[in-house]
Amino acid sequence: MGLKAALSKIFAVFVNRQLNVVRRNAVALQQKTFSDLVHRAKGTAFGVDHHFGSINNYQDFKNNVPIRDYEELRPYIDRVVKGEADVMWPGKPAYLAKTSGTTSGVKYIPISKESMPEHIKAARNALLSYIHDTGRADFVDGKMIFLQGSPILDIKNGISTGRLSGIVAHHVPGYLQKNRLPSYQTNCIEDWEEKVDAIVKETVKEDMRLISGIPPWCQMYFDRLSAVSGGKKIREIFPNFKLFVHGGVNYEPYRARMEESIGTKIDSIETYPASEGFIAFQDSQKEKGLLLMVDSGIFYEFIPSDEYYNERPTRINLKDIELNKNYALILNTSAGLWGYSLGDTIRFVSKNPYRIVVSGRIKHYISAFGEHVIGEEVEHALMSVAKQEDVEVIEFTVAPQVTPAPGQLPYHEWFVEFSRQPADLAAFAAKVDNALQQKNIYYFDLIEGNILQPLIVRSLKKDTFINYMRSQGKLGGQNKVPRLANDRKIADELAGYII
Repeated sequence: MGLKAALSKIFAVFVNRQLNVVRRNAVALQQKTFSDLVHRAKGTAFGVDHHFGSINNYQDFKNNVPIRDYEELRPYIDRVVKGEADVMWPGKPAYLAKTSGTTSGVKYIPISKESMPEHIKAARNALLSYIHDTGRADFVDGKMIFLQGSPILDIKNGISTGRLSGIVAHHVPGYLQKNRLPSYQTNCIEDWEEKVDAIVKETVKEDMRLISGIPPWCQMYFDRLSAVSGGKKIREIFPNFKLFVHGGVNYEPYRARMEESIGTKIDSIETYPASEGFIAFQDSQKEKGLLLMVDSGIFYEFIPSDEYYNERPTRINLKDIELNKNYALILNTSAGLWGYSLGDTIRFVSKNPYRIVVSGRIKHYISAFGEHVIGEEVEHALMSVAKQEDVEVIEFTVAPQVTPAPGQLPYHEWFVEFSRQPADLAAFAAKVDNALQQKNIYYFDLIEGNILQPLIVRSLKKDTFINYMRSQGKLGGQNKVPRLANDRKIADELAGYII
């Protein structure tokens, strides 16, 4: 064991003690965060407009601050982007994180000097929690790679602006810099395919021990590594590769193919970072769920997902949550987001400590017929059957078909790219349909009532989703394929790829 690994074990003990204090005092820490945030922002334009000076408790806050998504907060955010100070948080933001929105086009999320360190601390603590939990620290003595956006930042009205992963690249601790790949020059390549090829050249002979990124783009990296190495498995190329850090999408639909490419099962750490804040990370290899960051400058609110579109939905804080119930996640942050609907749904799997799983997106669901099928349900249905049938899925998306051929009932149409096909596609689809019925009672009722016919699976050509994302200018980086839609925009684009 090298010096860095030995020191990291000592540091991991110290950090775990700090996290234990946080775990035991989550509700109190959330209350303190709430009070601090409101006090700090009462002199801002937003604070004045929403009477922060007279807010004394959470009920006052709910009475004065409505729930808004990005578009609804945009009048304030646009003032921030134009360089105005003291709009949503004291001063000007340190950065603007540039991200793509499905309805808002390009979005600019403020990151303050107070919120930026929380991103770094959470990422660090995720690794240290793994070390403390498993006793495995050798990975810190080898090379690590973080597949991320370009660190080149633009200046927009005096504020540094770029992708979150590119911004974070400027804050990697010094003790990791010598171990970190790719090089700055390679990281600055904008074209994703060119960048991956350059990363392969830089890393193929290195002692890679930790690899981090969004699973589909890590899979592309693995495929190209294997191609230039004569078809070798990743464990043959990187014999000391032992830890995969991922976030952005549910890993389970990708796990089988990733492990096939690697050639073995390896440990993984799931993280839940967003431009709006680092929300949670996996702190245990034994317990389910991600530890919610309750002392990181974010005050959380939760709306039962089935009430989200109600005129007056229930709106609660951490102390009132229930286990195994889907909630829309609402953020109030030390970068000046208030009553901000992130768009994600989460579910608590533990209260001691507070651990969550990400269950889907508020706007990514199918309810063309009142079924309200969510991402967690379709992923479970497909992947559970795929595992039983020894089928491998690369990627998929689902859309309703509300105008079927004459004489047919409407149905859900699943577009799936397989790396290992089902022997009988129709039989496979029938099992997936049955699994979905078991997960969603509304879908079951619609099938039983002959309102819908069972789902249909369309098998797609190799590299369909890579080609689709390339055609949309969204190949690589933090971009993800939407799993569910209520319209057929993506489905119609994929029709030409059906086998």
